Amino acid sequence: MALREEIAKAIEVLKSGGTILYPTDTIWGIGCDATNEQAVKKVQELKGRIASKSLIILLDTENKLGGYVREVPEIAYDLIEYAEKPLTIIYSGAKNLAPNVINEDGSIGIRIVKNPFCEQLIQRFRLPIVSTSANTSGNPAPKNFADIEEDVLNGVDYVVNWEQDDMAEKTPSTIMKLEPDGRFSFIRK
Repeated sequence: MALREEIAKAIEVLKSGGTILYPTDTIWGIGCDATNEQAVKKVQELKGRIASKSLIILLDTENKLGGYVREVPEIAYDLIEYAEKPLTIIYSGAKNLAPNVINEDGSIGIRIVKNPFCEQLIQRFRLPIVSTSANTSGNPAPKNFADIEEDVLNGVDYVVNWEQDDMAEKTPSTIMKLEPDGRFSFIRK
């Protein structure tokens, strides 16, 4: 199936409140509409993850950050631009997202993707997408599509048929917490 058709199918599932299993700029992820509380709940249930543990969301461009974060520190744009590997930044003051995707302290982890599939998917969907590793809680994150557990494959509403044969070992993103005043600390390098 062509990229455009795969994206169209994934968007159809996302718009209906469904969950997808899809390739990202890091590891395979379980995703849904980050503004749909019921869809986020489905992802949490599939992962067996406690609701108080926040999820990461993906955007296709840093220009959209202001739509989901009250105050984006200026340094965020430089960090995103110069990051050598995928970088998830945790911002304070999340807004316009499903309440159950936001951390208890009001923060949200956001990664600007640099992956053709994800960029086009998010651009055409026009909303942020949840991205959580394609494994059940407590199990290791899959290094490629072949590592994904049956429970996850069978538990999502749609498995994207793109990059499934890519056997390169993928790793999760770097995670950094960025304070409104520009101070930052690394959560995962």
